[in-house]
Amino acid sequence: MKLSLLYYELFFVEEMAGKIKLAKPVDSFEYELFEGDPDHLRTVVATPTQTRPWIDPASLNLKHRIGRGPFGDVWLATHHQSADDFDEYHEVAVKMLLPLKEDCTQKFVDKFEELFLKCREFQGVCWLHGISVINGRICIAMKFYEGSVGDRIAHLKGGKLPLPNILRYGIELAKGILELHSIGLLVLNLKPFNFLLTDHDQLIIGDFGIPYLLLGISFSDSDVALRLGTPNYMAPEQWEPEVRGPISFETDTWGFGCSIVEMLTGIQPWFGKSVEEIYHSVVIKQEKPYIPSGLPPAVENVINGCFEYDFRSRPLMTDILEAFERHMSRICNLYFTSRSQNAVYSDGEWIGLGNRALTERSSVKGYTAWYLLKDHLQENDIVRSRKPLNARGPRTLDVPEGTVVGLDSDSNRSGFVLVKLPGLHNPLKVQESALERVTSGLAAGDWVSLKDANTNHSSVGILHSVQRDGSLAVGFIGLETLWTGKSWEVQMAKPYYIGQFVRLNANVFTPRFEWPSKRGGEWATGRILQVLPNGCLVVGFPGRLVFGNESNSFLADPAELEVVSFDTCPGMVGKYQHIEDYHWSVRPVAIALGLFTTIKLGLSVGRNVSARLQKRRRNLMHEGDHCQDGQAGGGSAGWLPSPVANIIFREGVAAPASASAR
Repeated sequence: MKLSLLYYELFFVEEMAGKIKLAKPVDSFEYELFEGDPDHLRTVVATPTQTRPWIDPASLNLKHRIGRGPFGDVWLATHHQSADDFDEYHEVAVKMLLPLKEDCTQKFVDKFEELFLKCREFQGVCWLHGISVINGRICIAMKFYEGSVGDRIAHLKGGKLPLPNILRYGIELAKGILELHSIGLLVLNLKPFNFLLTDHDQLIIGDFGIPYLLLGISFSDSDVALRLGTPNYMAPEQWEPEVRGPISFETDTWGFGCSIVEMLTGIQPWFGKSVEEIYHSVVIKQEKPYIPSGLPPAVENVINGCFEYDFRSRPLMTDILEAFERHMSRICNLYFTSRSQNAVYSDGEWIGLGNRALTERSSVKGYTAWYLLKDHLQENDIVRSRKPLNARGPRTLDVPEGTVVGLDSDSNRSGFVLVKLPGLHNPLKVQESALERVTSGLAAGDWVSLKDANTNHSSVGILHSVQRDGSLAVGFIGLETLWTGKSWEVQMAKPYYIGQFVRLNANVFTPRFEWPSKRGGEWATGRILQVLPNGCLVVGFPGRLVFGNESNSFLADPAELEVVSFDTCPGMVGKYQHIEDYHWSVRPVAIALGLFTTIKLGLSVGRNVSARLQKRRRNLMHEGDHCQDGQAGGGSAGWLPSPVANIIFREGVAAPASASAR
């Protein structure tokens, strides 16, 4: 076969007044095909595989709108593709985003181009045709599917899907999410209407992570705020990722759990509540969506884990997939046996499948089993005893730093390991969940600070993971996603714990978050109520009296705080003032106690003085009687002692006439 290749070059097509630069699809080329006779070669035109996402706006024919979401509209359209050897029309769904700021459009297109070919390789993600710009709005064309899981729920009586279907959809959904996670994409918009169904009833994810691509990008309309998802399915950290975040792979775990719950109940999580009410329920009150009772233990356990407030305590998608796959066959068999004929819906609950719940919490205080499954020890790892979550003060290590020299042969990840400690001849056998891996002197959960401070975010945060090569992932206030770097870029920082009293440093005049002050203008002292995954502290002020709906808890940047204790309070006055920080009633109680003591002391002194005066008066009256007896017997007034006479005269007793005459 003789091949002649026409050279081609890539060039950029400019859209939107020359602001958008997009690569043009590669031109087709010709080659001559040898079929046995060298004198009769057949010329064949070949069109290269599409390697660039750009679609000519003229080739998209928008028909009508078929949906609307938080980021724009969805249109049904026809995509016309043609070349020398083919002419095709494809029915596509076009997601038309809300208008972006002019300088942000190119940024979004660049992000899309980086993941375009990668997403095309995935089996569980919607097939992407490409991207275009129509009337100044970004349009993403993807394969059109007739229905979705949300449609299936809406059309069913009661809206509850059969449990075997839910498990199958859950497995397909988890696989699709894992495909996106493998290239660093978070979906952030998981919901049944985004789970498209093929002709063979296979679940396909229809949103490949548009909210994640929109991070750091602003809309043209300043009144439109970017919300990272649909409120009913959003995890706590999605609402304020820079403050209560960061967002991570486990953020999608929450959305997965909400979607499964809706399949089980037929009711959207937080149905009937406004956006503000959902925010208050999820973020402030830390409530979980309703989960029907009587589910198979493994399913119930993993769904409960999806709704842990701290995303570090939620299962990863690999754990969810393993749990669903492990039990699907057994549960399906139970579902179709005579015993499980009663496994139907009764008053909103699943019955007939057992009510035994698996333990979610581990033996290590404060940690969930899902948290402990995220780090797998290997031989030669440096380990130490895992510190209890939010432990206060110094701790005694059962296992100081040692080296793993052997692993339990059991494949279960909650087995035992052999740890060699300095000074001991024989290694210790320790449960793996009781140990944490130490790399470069750091372990997950440690407080760290950047050696080179960054003004864009807090310099103090919490270490989420440390790889064996020294790579780190840290949560910082001010960052929507995890900061990544190397161990030599950070240093250990002072830890904070629930229950500690803190106040702003004296040199902080404009704190990152609002902070109350005392009447004298000095910063108030509060008590740590919660530690968020990025190190942000929720601080309450028990020494502050509030009325009505006024909030008495505030957020705080740990880099701006100092710890307050009796040891750090100078003098008796300072220590008393710290006592007032424990509760607002200390001051009024102290005042009332002081008044009561003063009154009681005054009454006691008054009664004592009165009693003494009355006793003295009786004595004087008694002596006066003796004086009168003496006068009657020829006595003289001069016989009385002068002090007694003065008292008698002051009290108005008249002198005897005989005495005056004399």
